[in-house]
Amino acid sequence: MNNILEVNNLRKEYNDFTLKNISFSLERGYIMGFIGPNGAGKSTTIKLIMNLIKKNTGEIKIFGLDNIAHEKDIKQKIGFVYDENYYYEELTINEMKKIISPFYINWDEKSFQNYIKQFDLNPKKKIKELSKGMKIKFSLAVALSHGAELIIMDEPTSGLDPIFRREILDILYSLIQDENKGIFFSTHITTDLEKVADYITFINKGEIVFSMPKDIILDKYAIVKGSKELLDWDTKKEFLNISENSFGFEALTDNTTKIRSLFKNNVIIERPSLEDIMVHTVKKVI
Repeated sequence: MNNILEVNNLRKEYNDFTLKNISFSLERGYIMGFIGPNGAGKSTTIKLIMNLIKKNTGEIKIFGLDNIAHEKDIKQKIGFVYDENYYYEELTINEMKKIISPFYINWDEKSFQNYIKQFDLNPKKKIKELSKGMKIKFSLAVALSHGAELIIMDEPTSGLDPIFRREILDILYSLIQDENKGIFFSTHITTDLEKVADYITFINKGEIVFSMPKDIILDKYAIVKGSKELLDWDTKKEFLNISENSFGFEALTDNTTKIRSLFKNNVIIERPSLEDIMVHTVKKVI
């Protein structure tokens, strides 16, 4: 297996939060969506991968190398796309590029100029004059111009309008056609991941709920809707979580065969969204 990122038994302890020995891996040629509610541990995990904070225990390998022992070499081949802007606002795109490019030994100026043109960015525009979507495109252009093989994205489409979001997703889908690359995409906008992700890793309260291929997840779970009269002490135990309202109930199951057998044709069984699965799972453990 050709893993571009491996996280094994990773633990980080704070006074009020613990990342609890999490493990997952991402192969080259795939996009992994990293989901979870606020405070679940997504940002902590990314900071640990980037060696921005110190872990308590565990191991992180990127390109098969330890992320601490080989940090300098690894970061030459990682591209970062963050929700926040960390560029000098008063500089133009070209001026900012001149500051960034010397840090990368494999910087390709021709590629950068091609991406600037492809992404319709004006190199003479100041960073502060760029929309959020344009700043994301600039970050991608920088990442792709130094030969980044692993792209790490932290909420890149948050706050973007649907057109910009779709454009960014199309760029990611195009990138991953290069089977030597991998994309680790942390977001709370699960509909974006349904369009482009191959794998989903779901973290909640510092623990991994699952890390599996997206299609297997969506086939495994189902949303069940029906009348509240169908629920009793025994039937409720068959669901992972139940939400009741004045019209009936909506529940999450990972055993549709048993639910069909139990309720016959008295319930509606629907394919869930990733958001359905995440919301019901989070409610279950609150």
